[in-house]
This record gives sequence, structure tokens and C-alpha cells, in this order.
Amino acid sequence: MSMLIDALGTVHQSYGADTGVEPRIVSLVPSITELVCELGLSSYLVGRTGFCIHPKSMVQTIPKIGGTKDVNIEKIRKLAPTHLIVNIDENEKPTVEALAEFIPNVIVTHPLVPRDNLALYQLLGGIFGAQEQAQELCSQFEVAYAALDHTPANTEQVVYCIWQDPWMTVSRNTYIAAMLALIGWQTWSPPNSILRYPGFQWTGALQHPIDRVLLSTEPYRFTESNVDALEKQLGVPVQLVDGEMLSWYGSRAIAGLQYLKLLAQQ
Repeated sequence: MSMLIDALGTVHQSYGADTGVEPRIVSLVPSITELVCELGLSSYLVGRTGFCIHPKSMVQTIPKIGGTKDVNIEKIRKLAPTHLIVNIDENEKPTVEALAEFIPNVIVTHPLVPRDNLALYQLLGGIFGAQEQAQELCSQFEVAYAALDHTPANTEQVVYCIWQDPWMTVSRNTYIAAMLALIGWQTWSPPNSILRYPGFQWTGALQHPIDRVLLSTEPYRFTESNVDALEKQLGVPVQLVDGEMLSWYGSRAIAGLQYLKLLAQQ
């Protein structure tokens, strides 16, 4: 069995059924809460964020412990978790460090490109004794990935918006940008910014050849009314896209790849 190493290089031990130790997991990452459930491990979840909403039938009975960045540390302490699952982008380092003082196993995740999901499945499946389920997800991912046209005839420059007031986008070293690049959509971001999720002004963006603007349904809940208003303002095509499909790694990434294929056909 290969070593179980997370995004920070921490080596984890297996807590499968054969160890006689039943894990108690708190997940601060919505997409990974869903993945834990898809791996058949929902009975081990003792805490989740209010944004961990999938799968609804499984998570609705799991206690909420705040948001991804404003967790209730004392509530988590009372849950006596053995494992904490976090993400470098989504969770605050000081919060994670405070939780690590009393949670013995902190699993740090940081998928940057779609194929990182394969290692993520295997990591969690290996730690929690769900290797077969993890391998099944890997197989499903490979099928969806192979179904994409990896040599698109045309590339497009897009602005992917995740927030307004102020307007914010994604840099090319993010998971979202890597997903879009699979269908030849290259994300624009302010050229001098070192931020992964920078703010921007439309006056600057429109100085570049932009083929389309994408408004994500999360974290800001853009709607079709935002699409209509912005399209009139900018004079370039504006499109509403499913943010969960493009930004959620984990098991939802499989459906995300299928969603990408549909976007490429539009």
C-alpha cells in the first residue's frame, strides 16, 4: 500500500475497519464532505459547515459547526473528532492551527488541477478504509476525462467572475482555471496581480480581447438578471455557469467534467 500523504506532506495512518478504531470526522470543506459521503463514510462525519449541503439526505442530520472561515471551535471540541479535513484555499490557517491543538489528525487538501482528484480519492479512501469505493471513483473520473476533446480547435479568453462589489475573478493557477482550460477557455486576470482570487476593474479587463464573461453561481449567487444587465453594460457575451460543477473537486468533479463537455458544445 502506498503512503497516505496530504497536501502539506503529512503522512497519515489508515483508520479502516480492521483497526478497531472508528473515526470521528469534522469536514470544513463542502466538496469533500460530499466526497466522504460518496465513499460510504457518512456515518463517520460528526461535524460540517453550513455550506456542506450535498448530499442533502445524508448531511442534514450532521451538526453544523459554522462556516468555512468562521467555525465554532468550542462546538467542534465537544464533538471530540479524531480527524479534521481542511483545504488551503477555503479555510483560515489560524483556525486550523487552533483546531490542531486538540484534533490528532488534520488532513490538508489542495487540488490544483482536475487530475489531482485521483490522489484525493485514494488519500481519503486509504485513510478511512474505503479503497474499493475510491478506485471506483477513479475509474468514473477517467471515463469522464477521456470523453473530453483535449485538443480543442479554438481557444477563448474568458473572465470568470466569482464576486461583485468588488468584482473578483480567478488566476490561472487555480483549480477553476485548470478546469476551464480543458476545453480551451483561458481565464483572464489582472496581469500584475499575485493573488489567486484578485479583484479587478472592467475598464482594465476590456482592454484585452475577451471572448466571453462567465458569472458563477457561487460563491456569489449570480443569476440570469445579472447576466442581462452586465451584457448590456459590456457589449460582450455573458453566460451564467454552475459554480459547483467548475469549482468543487472531489466526487462532483466527475459530473463537472461532463458539464465541461456540454459547455464546450455551446
